[in-house]
Formats: sequence, structure tokens, C-alpha cells
Amino acid sequence: MFRRVAACGIAAFALVSPAVSSGGTNVFADAVAPATSILIATTRDQAQDQIPDQIQDWTNGTQTQVQVSAFNPAEQSIRSKVAVRPEIQSPALTEPFGLITVPVASGEVLTKWSGVEADIQAENNILSRCWVSAELCPAAARRFLAIVEQGQAQTGRARIGIINRAINLAIRPMSDLAQWGVIDRWSTPLATLTTGLGDCEDYAIAKYVALKEVGVAAEDVKLVIVRDLAVGGEHAVAAVRLNGHWIILDNRRLILVEDNEIRQMVPLFVLDQSGVRKFALTIAADARRASEPREGTASALGSL
Repeated sequence: MFRRVAACGIAAFALVSPAVSSGGTNVFADAVAPATSILIATTRDQAQDQIPDQIQDWTNGTQTQVQVSAFNPAEQSIRSKVAVRPEIQSPALTEPFGLITVPVASGEVLTKWSGVEADIQAENNILSRCWVSAELCPAAARRFLAIVEQGQAQTGRARIGIINRAINLAIRPMSDLAQWGVIDRWSTPLATLTTGLGDCEDYAIAKYVALKEVGVAAEDVKLVIVRDLAVGGEHAVAAVRLNGHWIILDNRRLILVEDNEIRQMVPLFVLDQSGVRKFALTIAADARRASEPREGTASALGSL
């Protein structure tokens, strides 16, 4: 999927794996990678009364933010000892990780997501036929609906856990380069389950569709593109809102983790039925990168 393909191709039950570099164009090259010490987020309660000013300040790269140390890969726990979730009071702050986002009107992320959404709709027609007649149901669709039925037998957090676990175990991790011979290819659930192979965005897309199939409201399901500090590359996860809290579904672990418990991920983009939005944090980082002095034609941030 990304320049560092191994950031996605990690077994469902592994926490950390060394990154493997490969060539090619990074779809998310416009999302700057953070330095060793990261300015990750303002807290929800600090931000909720200052939304218009924050958007302007972030764009100018002047917003004061809470500094959080980079994730240490040697640490086994990803829980923050000081993480506190303030009550969410503003609709503008209901995205995963509690950060403001702005719509994306163009670019490769939007192009890819629009294509995937069209393919998902085509697969929904196949799934509808499956409910009517098993004879008209391809093997991959039957496998997917079996996962959906497992989820429908549960409620709440148990339902989410079933979907996360079942899809993690149904797909064997493999990079797009190894499977398709291309750097980045986003596949729909039935396409992924046909081969049984995929990388992080394939897992995330399958969970996104499955969660909606089991009855989770569309506005409560997201795909999130993040910068993963543990392996030094971009990564895709699904996010689902339960009782006002966002739960992150990752192909690299079977446990469910809330967004405010994660400190090794810097959110870049959020995708859902309304399109693609970019986190204001990323816009601020882009602005800071653009303002950095350059040596020759190379940016001071270089390959970060």
C-alpha cells in the first residue's frame, strides 16, 4: 500500500514487525511524517470552544499543542497512563482521535476511495442476491456473510470484537507488491476474500463494510489512514463509534483499543460515506514543512 509496505503486511496477532522498504510512489506523500517527538493533538475540551480560530492557526502552523513522546517499539503496552477522555460536546470534534478535519476535494486518496466505494456498491448487489438464493452466491460472498452473521449474533462491543477477529483471521497479510505487482491497490471485501490475501487497507475496508452490514450506522464507521511510529510507515485501520467512544480495529491485533489509548499513531485522513477529510494536524505539519528553509532543492524535512 505504501512506500514502506511492511507497515501494512503484519499478521493479525503480531504487535510490531520490522518495516521493509520498497520503491514507488507513496499515495500519502503529502502527509508529512513526524519527527522523533510528535505534536499530536489538542485535547477535546481545549478545542471545543475555539474551532474557527484553530483551523486558521493550524493552517499557519502556530497552534499550541500537547507534546507527546514518540512510541518506543520496545514497549509492549500501547495504553497511555495519563490518557483522559473529556466529554465530547461539539459535533466538529466527533472524528476519531478527537481532532478537527477539513474536506479533501481532490488527490489520490479521494480518487482511490471513490473507486472503492463504487466497487463496494457493486458487491452489495451480489450480497443482496446471496440473501435470496445461496446458488447465486459466490464462495467469497458466503465467507463474508458468515462473518456478518457471527457479528449479528452479538451486540455492542462483543459484536465489534467478533468482526475484528473474524476478518483478521480470514485474511493472510501480503503486500500489494507481492500479490499484485503494484505498490498500492485497494480491494473490496469479496475481492480480498477471493484470494484470502491483503494488506492493511484491505482488512480495514472489509471491516468497514462488515460493520455496516451488521447494522452499525454509517456515520459511526470510518477508515482512518495514520502514520504508525512503531514501524515508521503509513497504516490503515477501521474505526467504529460505540457509546460516544471511538474503537480502533487493527489487523495487527485481536484486542479492541480506544483511540485515546493509542500514542504510536498520528492520524492523517479519515474516510467514510461522505468522502475524504484530512486532519487539521496534518495541514499544520504541511504548513510547517513548506515554511522550512531549503538547501538546494531538498526540503529540510527530507525523507521524513
